[in-house]
Amino acid sequence: MPPEQADHDDASQGDDAVSPIIQSLVRGLSVIRAFDADHADMTLSDVARRTDLSRATARRILYTLASLGYVATDGKQFSLRPRILELGYTYLSSLNLPEIATPHLEKLTVAVNESSSVALLDDTDIVYVARVATRRIMTVAITVGTRFPAHLTSMGRVLLAGLEPAALAALLDQLDLTPRTHHTITDRRQLEAELARISDQGWALVDQELEEGLRSIAVPLHDAAGRVVAAINVSTTTRRGTPEVIRAEILPHLMAAARDIEGDLAAVNRGPSTRV
Repeated sequence: MPPEQADHDDASQGDDAVSPIIQSLVRGLSVIRAFDADHADMTLSDVARRTDLSRATARRILYTLASLGYVATDGKQFSLRPRILELGYTYLSSLNLPEIATPHLEKLTVAVNESSSVALLDDTDIVYVARVATRRIMTVAITVGTRFPAHLTSMGRVLLAGLEPAALAALLDQLDLTPRTHHTITDRRQLEAELARISDQGWALVDQELEEGLRSIAVPLHDAAGRVVAAINVSTTTRRGTPEVIRAEILPHLMAAARDIEGDLAAVNRGPSTRV
């Protein structure tokens, strides 16, 4: 398309012409995010309903994505194609973190016989960037890219506890403290006190706050300057034992894995251009 035609098309969108935010891109990304494990195949009406877009807009976006190879369709059902992974691959590959962490997660999982993961903080959520699973222990499947509210997870809490006070306060203002279970902390002051305790002790254990029967324990991962940049956890169930048992059996292995990952990251990133 000639540049002048593209400019004309953008101008015709109204909102896009007066805002630095490209609304058509926002709508396109909302369509991509509408697909998940429970909605892997959807009709046009399904997509329009989940995104609050008109059928005409949803149709244009879906067929544009299909023409680019990101969506598959038989004319009625739509689904994401593997090529969609390209959108995140550049970011993940630039991290070094997933590639470096995975062998250590594998070793950790064997040692404790439980699933282990690494996650980053993204606004009020955590995003899984590496995972080694032994079995499914949640009602939802966890894979690379899975997101959960940070304050409900052990990895999220060590990441929140690692923030500067002003950044933490701003983020806490955005949290939805609606309970997921009867164990969930819903009082901001109580959550702040818990984060302060986590900051002091260097680890977090979350007991059934995200889902009944699920416990997880996490420690932070630091960069060469000592900043918290990621988190590593082990998730298990209440059948494993009390929180005290989980701490005694798992925390030493978890902390050793974190030290090994930090050491490898420092070795790889040593030099004038450091990245995690």
